[in-house]
Amino acid sequence: MDTTSPQPPEQPGGYGPFSHLTAPNVLLYRAVMRAFLVAKERYAVHLRPEEVQAALPVGIRPGELDAVVKALDSLVAWGNLRADPDTGRVTAVEDFYRKRFVYQLTREGEAAEQALSAYDEALGRRGALQAVALHDIVTQLRVLLVLAAEEEPDPAKTHLALDGLASRFAALADNARAFMGSLQRTIDLHDVGEEVFLAYKDQLIQYLERFIQDLITLGARIARLILELEDGGRIQPLLRAAAAREAADATPQEAAYAEQAAHRRWADRWAGLAAWFIGRDGRESQSRLLRGRALGAIPQLLAVVRALNERRAGRSDRSADFRTLARWFAEAPDDDARHRLWRVAFGLYPARHLSVDAETLAARRARPEAAATPWADAEPLRISPQLRRTGSYERRGKPRKVEDRQEARRLLAETAAKQAAETAAARARLAAGGSTRLSGLGELDPVSFRLFLQLLGDALATWRPGMTHTTATSSDGSMEIRLRSLPDGSTAEIRTPHGTFRGPDHAIEIVDIAAGTAGTAGTAGTAGTAGTAGTEGGDVR
Repeated sequence: MDTTSPQPPEQPGGYGPFSHLTAPNVLLYRAVMRAFLVAKERYAVHLRPEEVQAALPVGIRPGELDAVVKALDSLVAWGNLRADPDTGRVTAVEDFYRKRFVYQLTREGEAAEQALSAYDEALGRRGALQAVALHDIVTQLRVLLVLAAEEEPDPAKTHLALDGLASRFAALADNARAFMGSLQRTIDLHDVGEEVFLAYKDQLIQYLERFIQDLITLGARIARLILELEDGGRIQPLLRAAAAREAADATPQEAAYAEQAAHRRWADRWAGLAAWFIGRDGRESQSRLLRGRALGAIPQLLAVVRALNERRAGRSDRSADFRTLARWFAEAPDDDARHRLWRVAFGLYPARHLSVDAETLAARRARPEAAATPWADAEPLRISPQLRRTGSYERRGKPRKVEDRQEARRLLAETAAKQAAETAAARARLAAGGSTRLSGLGELDPVSFRLFLQLLGDALATWRPGMTHTTATSSDGSMEIRLRSLPDGSTAEIRTPHGTFRGPDHAIEIVDIAAGTAGTAGTAGTAGTAGTAGTEGGDVR
């Protein structure tokens, strides 16, 4: 237990109530302060040492009461607690001369504990993207619109609506910040193991996609409601009414400026809410930034999954290679084997321009040179005369003849022109007759059919269950396809030189954006079984 003497109080304005965090028995001090906070929640103001000892956890509770008293006295010296003489249990004159105190929290100590509680809560908080909070914000804004339409809005209803709106918005913003921070730590695999990450990655991606969809739809609705309330200053009377009701409970010392301060607070809260959903002064709204960050997190999560799968599949990295090489060096039987391994691994061979042969090696063994011998004093080595004369082993001769590539360039240009003409013809073929059905498309040549399949794939990539039509743009942005399902359940065919493409009949319109013309593309299946949007498809037979 702590046997050190209490620390001297800090100077006014210092951080003495935090001094127990660096003391040797910090766990005991924290437990004692939590005991006082719990007692305060039960409206108990004073605690005696034996009551504090009984409230401590078993693993931290000292066996002797004197240790608890020393801890309490140290906290009093730091300013966390205040000690008052305990006269409630005096039954004899001798009791007046005994050191008996009751302890209570000081204002500084309570503030320090609240700060530490907020710190602990922030460390353990992962946050959440609250789609429900978006719905609640929409509801509260509609209530404010109704109140703003009244000639004299009810102050109580106005204050409750604004208070509910502010609390839900604050919770949404705080949780979103905490969630995106924890999401980045998850992507970096700092707060979660690989097995846990792989187990819940699918749910996390679905959670992000669902919130992004809600944020897109409800965010636009919230922005419209905010603009309606700000139109003509309709929100200002509501803010003043809430401020007046809030200032009614102010103390006499604060009554003079309470309403003005309350109105300023409500105006700042409203400005923060508006800036979160509406971009102004060249700045993007916070909801748009959050949406972009959440969208960017999905491919990052997929990249982490891909990296983990590659690691599990046995792909090694440089660190793994060096660890394997180190193990081989450790397992080598002798130094000669280690030297051979070194030369094989790193390619450090003797200089090839030196004429080292069996005779040279025999001479070295007969007259070895110490490692510390200067090179000028050592036995010389023979160097190739050609290398000494020219500085290179390369045999210089007639330079190679420059190859004429004019014919190859001509063939490449002809091939490129032919492909461009075929692609242009295919684009014109598909964008020729406006909206039509697949059954009326007829036969397509291979180039046109390949372009048609690419456009169809772009359209099907945007199709979702329950949809009846969709519009998509090609990857180069030059063509647009508009796909619409037909209720008759008919089947259509597209004939090609290599087979027949069959699938549910759809109406399709293809627009050549570059040329500005709309045209035919027929109808296409959307994968799998007929009648199921997003899973229908054709086949080639």
